[in-house]
Parts: sequence; structure tokens; C-alpha cells
Amino acid sequence: MIVVTGATGKVGGELVRLLAAAGEQVTAVSRRPAPLPDGVRHHAADLGEPAGLKAAFDGADALFLLVAGQEPQAILEAAEAGGIGRVVLLSSQGAGTRPEVYGHPAAFEEAVRGSGLEWTILRPGGFHSNALAWAEPIRAHRTAAAPFGDVALPTVDPADIAEVAAVALREGGHAGRTYTITGPRALTPRDRAAAIGAALGAEVRFAEQTREEARGQMSRFMPEPIVEGTLAILGTPTPAEQQVSPDVTRVLGRAPRSFADWAARNVAAFR
Repeated sequence: MIVVTGATGKVGGELVRLLAAAGEQVTAVSRRPAPLPDGVRHHAADLGEPAGLKAAFDGADALFLLVAGQEPQAILEAAEAGGIGRVVLLSSQGAGTRPEVYGHPAAFEEAVRGSGLEWTILRPGGFHSNALAWAEPIRAHRTAAAPFGDVALPTVDPADIAEVAAVALREGGHAGRTYTITGPRALTPRDRAAAIGAALGAEVRFAEQTREEARGQMSRFMPEPIVEGTLAILGTPTPAEQQVSPDVTRVLGRAPRSFADWAARNVAAFR
């Protein structure tokens, strides 16, 4: 049995679907229930309260772990006690490139490496699906706003992250590996707005925000240190953050999905 935490998220929801379709027994862990494939068991729990995870972990073999809560060691001890021998951690590229800012995922990585379990760490960059923040203004005004309009980053499709996770959970050969997960090419925010316009068959105007405007918007839903770290990545990325990683191709045997492909599949959100 495979336990998937964060089972209602962009990556976790797709991972549950992939595992169920492959015939795996799956326990989906989230704070609130959501529609699940037939045969998938739901367990209501919060990673911030590791004691509540025991029933989800009992009898399982593998765990997909989200970075959430403040006690990674307690979560991993509960997993081992339940019989889990393999863990795949969804971390962040920032844990490697800016650990001083992304200390939370870095702490989870350290705990996973020291757990004694078989582990694989996934470090995605920004998600294609972050563009859903533009859905309402594109529907209303055919406008997308973002800072640093001409700085390119290789964002990734959450479906590719889920597919890499499914392989690492189900197959051998991935123990002790840290995979950087990116898309197939670096695109600017201006490029991504144009790709959504192409999917819609209508022009989408790009409006460049100032750093202060972007900070004010992000501060509504992000802690201040993460706001500053995110703005630094978006505005002054390191060479590693701009580099296209070969890891999706190595694991899946195909190129990562493009932003244009993601936009075409999700175009209804912008209509």
C-alpha cells in the first residue's frame, strides 16, 4: 500500500489517480475529503499532528511526503513504525539553491536522509499551474500581471512531478537520488501569458508589476521570508535555477510537458 499525503493538491491529486490506475492500493491523506478514484481509501489527518497519522501508515509500504508541519522526524518515525520502508519527499528547488531562505523543505530533506528509510527527494522549480493566479484577470480583462516580465525560468507541469513520484514509489533504482524537476525550456512571464493567449485564440496583454506591487500581492498568502526568496528567484535567478534539468527525461524516458501543453489542457480556466 502507498500513502499519499497532500492528496488533494495539484501533485498529490494526480499522483493518487496514477497509482490507482496502476492497480496500487492507495491511502489518500488530507485534512478534508475530496473526490477520489474508486478503491482509494481516505484518511483525514494533518501533517502538523504526526500522532494522527498512525492509522494511515499501518500496513503501508511506501510514502509520498509533503513538506508540511514542523516535525518531520516524528512523521518519519510514525511511518517506520507502520512498516513503511520507502519515502519520496516533495521538496523544493530552493532547498538546494537557497537553503538559508527555504529552511523548511531543507529541514525535511535532512530528516529524510537521516531516517534510515529508502528515500528519494524531488526538487521542483515553479509550477506551470501557478499561472492559474491569472485566471480571473484573464477572464475579465484578458490581462496577466507579474514582475520581471523578461526573466525566464523553466517551470514544470505538476503532472510530470506526479509521474516521477509514481515511478520512484513503485520501482527500484531511485533510492538515495535527488531529482531536480523542471520543464523543457525556460520561459518568461510574458512568454507564458502569450501561450495562454494562443490556447484561447485571443490576445492576452501582459502588464509588468513593480517589485513592490508583487511583494504586496504575495504577502497576502506567503510568509515574509518566502516572499523575499520567491522575488529573488523570479528577479535574479541563479544559473542553477534557470537551467533545464534532464531528470524528468531520465526517469520517464520522455521530455517534460511544455507550458503550452499545460495551457491547452487547462484553457477552460481562462475562458
